[in-house]
Amino acid sequence: GDRRKAMLEDIATLTGGKAITEDLGIKLENIKLEDLGRAKKVVVDKDNTTIVEGAGKPSAIEGRIKQIRAQIEETTSDYDKEKLQERLAKLAGGVAVIKVGAATETEMKEKKARVEDALNATRAAVEEGIVPGGGVALLRAAKALEKLKLEGDEKVGANIVRRALEEPIRQIVENAGLEGSVVVEKVKAATVPTQGFDADSLEFVDMLQAGIIDPAKVERVALQNAASIASLLLTTEALITDLPEDKPAAAPAMPHGDMY
Repeated sequence: GDRRKAMLEDIATLTGGKAITEDLGIKLENIKLEDLGRAKKVVVDKDNTTIVEGAGKPSAIEGRIKQIRAQIEETTSDYDKEKLQERLAKLAGGVAVIKVGAATETEMKEKKARVEDALNATRAAVEEGIVPGGGVALLRAAKALEKLKLEGDEKVGANIVRRALEEPIRQIVENAGLEGSVVVEKVKAATVPTQGFDADSLEFVDMLQAGIIDPAKVERVALQNAASIASLLLTTEALITDLPEDKPAAAPAMPHGDMY
């Protein structure tokens, strides 16, 4: 379909070649060597094609990226927008080869898992951008609830969501040994929307400048999934859980004897 043709044109731009299609009047038997794209390495398997260091002109690639972004802004279809964002991520993301080594196999597996987590976060950031981390974005998102005119149960529900959006930053602060409610109120009162709390330095900083960020997609999906689970719990008549374990009573303290 049209999407496959567009992806072929993306590959052509990335490698500095031409998309060979009969629609453009180009036949395979008539192409020249200069019509072919180039790359340092291409890996093809049954699911993916990975192009490393394509020889396309940076200006042409940037122009293609701008074109896709303009199409994302113009389209009204969520499906088309999702597919355009996928193309944008593939074209703008680039390819890097990361070699993970360690002294032991266990350590290597742990490092590899961390690298994979970082890659997934980076892909999500390329798709939908980044937001201030440390729970700041969710805390700021709660302001959208203030615009809603609700009554009764709906108002109660909105207050529950508002409290839930405060919980990530509150928990981060409490894990750092400080009072969560105090920090939450200070962040709310900040005039800079990207200001938050750095749990490492225990200071209020601009989260973007400090490099404390989260992919917007991760925050959005987490919020949507939490809302979905909460809705499920509200419509469920019974839940199954583990019984709390009885903690053994602490041994009585030994009396202090006379010391000589």
